[in-house]
Amino acid sequence: MADGMEAGSVTVTGAGGDEIEAYAAHPVGAPPSGGVVVIHHMPGYDESTKEITRKFASWGWSAACPNLHQRDAPGADPDDAAAACRAAGGVPDERLLGDVEGAAAYLRDHASGNGRVATIGFCSGGRQSVLAGCGLEIDAVIDCYGAFVLTPPPAESPMKVEALEPRLGDLSCPLLGLFGNDDKYPTPDEVKRFGEILSGLGKEHEFHAFDGAGHAFFAVDRPAYRPEAAVEGWRLVREFLGRHL
Repeated sequence: MADGMEAGSVTVTGAGGDEIEAYAAHPVGAPPSGGVVVIHHMPGYDESTKEITRKFASWGWSAACPNLHQRDAPGADPDDAAAACRAAGGVPDERLLGDVEGAAAYLRDHASGNGRVATIGFCSGGRQSVLAGCGLEIDAVIDCYGAFVLTPPPAESPMKVEALEPRLGDLSCPLLGLFGNDDKYPTPDEVKRFGEILSGLGKEHEFHAFDGAGHAFFAVDRPAYRPEAAVEGWRLVREFLGRHL
């Protein structure tokens, strides 16, 4: 683990050349290493996501989490910004790619970087992490219970995003997937089909599914938190990044 870190708000150049806020954390006194773009969940750019960003710095990797909802509600707190984004149908995929690309460029250009970058996302961010691996030059992606990768949201949902199955042939890096067997978005059957599709396409991936865990099992501040699954999940994340960054 790194003995110290620097963390705080920075500005990155996102989609369309927009300057957006990101939360970044960098290890101090560590050799140059890869970086991790943290893609926040639909509840937004919140304290729990910033804590995750710092976790990577404590492990020796720089990390940056772009505020994907900034344009939907400038200056609003995370809950209000998330509500505004959800009401608008969610973060558009092309905007997401531009914002993640900007955060990745920030990490590559930072003095602590070695040029390699991974993405990790949770819930809607899990789907977006997969999207990044299909649409950007990324070295590794991690999908934590990403909803709507293979199936679009229900008709009654305000979320208006498309399934990613047509893009999976463009996945250009290894993928780690972490899922709960009690989840409904995605279901275990969808996770199984996801893995089968990737195998059929010859894409490097490893999936792990945890009994007794549902959606958001990493979220320490929510009833869905499952300590055993989360501890093992973080071990797998660290091992995966160690191989690819």
